Amino acid sequence: MRRRGVELALLFLAVGLSVCGYVSVGLARHGVVPPGAAGYGAGLGVLALLAHISVRLRAPYADPLLLPTAVLLNGLGLVLIYRLDQETPHDQAALTQLVWSTVGVGLFIVVVLALKDHRDLQRYAYLSGLAALALLAVPIFFPPVNGARLWVRIAGLSLQPGEFAKVLLAVFFAAYLAANRSALAYAGRRVLWMRLPTGRVLGPVVAIWLVSVAVLVVERDLGTSLLFFGLFVILLFVATGRKGWLAVGLLLGGAGAYAAARFEPHVHTRVADWLHPLASIESGEGPNQLAQSLFAFAAGGMLGTGLGKGESILIGFAAKSDFILATAGEELGLVGLSAVFVLYGVLVARGYRAGLALRDAFGRLLAVGLASILALQVFVIAGGVMGLIPLTGMAMPFLAQGGSSVVTNWIMVALLIRLSDSARRRPEEGSE
Repeated sequence: MRRRGVELALLFLAVGLSVCGYVSVGLARHGVVPPGAAGYGAGLGVLALLAHISVRLRAPYADPLLLPTAVLLNGLGLVLIYRLDQETPHDQAALTQLVWSTVGVGLFIVVVLALKDHRDLQRYAYLSGLAALALLAVPIFFPPVNGARLWVRIAGLSLQPGEFAKVLLAVFFAAYLAANRSALAYAGRRVLWMRLPTGRVLGPVVAIWLVSVAVLVVERDLGTSLLFFGLFVILLFVATGRKGWLAVGLLLGGAGAYAAARFEPHVHTRVADWLHPLASIESGEGPNQLAQSLFAFAAGGMLGTGLGKGESILIGFAAKSDFILATAGEELGLVGLSAVFVLYGVLVARGYRAGLALRDAFGRLLAVGLASILALQVFVIAGGVMGLIPLTGMAMPFLAQGGSSVVTNWIMVALLIRLSDSARRRPEEGSE
């Protein structure tokens, strides 16, 4: 099929660009091609080929841009982490990230092969919601790391359950809102300019959202709280078509952000750093992480310093995770950074496109929800490290160091592949 041929050609390009980036780092740092370049290219190529074969077998009508875009972003993330590893010989993360990427692609293949019809997920709406809440609550019982309770550490293995919870909550919200969209849009009392649904209809979804946000506030992970709140409002608007929900969402979000900034010390510090990023320099304490990030973007200019030639490692302990976008900005410049944002835009736009083409309400909402998760994450993280909004600790999809994040991102791409395949099938063909 022609679209699968396009996908395969784009995969070769994605793997080739990733290998070129890997080689560029070695040449810039040591003057020679890295000895692991062939192995890196072969490993990434095999993963991409296996994923392509699974899509060809089970989702032949899927969008041909989704998989190559994900492979290129994942490959670029491995290159950036490898580049930063050159500055931290005591902390090598690229190999570990490649292992987690392998796990992610493996789960991608499992989802594509095993999930024959996305509508099967609708039957597990409440189970997904409860499982999401359980995953969000688990880190409360483990020690905080850098002021936040996000991780579960067992036998040297570190996981972030909230990453998996966002997919489960997207399934729950999509299933519940699809089943009750008429009642949400037309039933209930009119208050001011909008009609509010009855408590019986809106109650369960609001309750599960409030509990999830409460758990996240306790864990001091307000970035993910913002993500879930945005997902809830977007899906509610898409399900009902009522703009009033966007206004209510903005009001509630603004009130919550103000309260958190005023009364939560950790958040208050983040807001103060955002308002005055150079305050630590003026006080003689040296640049903080946000200031170093802004310096990195400024040093990159239009075309960047070149892979391996930047100084973003000065950001400190979060250079490979929360602030990895600063390395991309410094070494690839505004042009390269814009290309990265375009790649994210492709994933999000193709997700929305699949949602528009789907004929069932659950699939439409799930596609919009998954694409919105990616869009919100990119906005929150990029806005934080570039000084547009207060900084929140989250992982840049596919780029940042983090096993739980990259695995979850691959699961979301697999679901988008399945949804786009269903959207592009002719009605008489149905699902496999």
